[in-house]
Amino acid sequence: MAQGILISGRLRRRSWSADERRRILEAAFGGGAECVPAEVARRHDISTRQLYTWRKRALEAAGLSQASEPQFVPAIVTPGPSSEPVTEPISAATPSVPVPAIEIELKKSVKVRIEAGVPAQVIAATLRALR
Repeated sequence: MAQGILISGRLRRRSWSADERRRILEAAFGGGAECVPAEVARRHDISTRQLYTWRKRALEAAGLSQASEPQFVPAIVTPGPSSEPVTEPISAATPSVPVPAIEIELKKSVKVRIEAGVPAQVIAATLRALR
């Protein structure tokens, strides 16, 4: 036997208060492993598109609109395990000398290692692809 829903009368759009939207956005994007936007949207019976539209508007209202290009933060350089100066010339034939690099840890345990000398455009494209 098939089941159906009969809707009568005028349909109207649902509306959420600013406080309800804020709570839903915090649940979806608040951080932590339990924050999965698609699951939060399902739980509140809204589309993920609506959720991301609310997020975009909230960021714009706070003056924090998403940057079109990745932005970099200053790095803090600390000495590694061996801070002795290198007395031999560094070449490709000397694999024992570590190459200066930074590691960026993204969500879901993804690590990106960027060695010295990599052009900023390549770094930006890589990070954009991993979003």
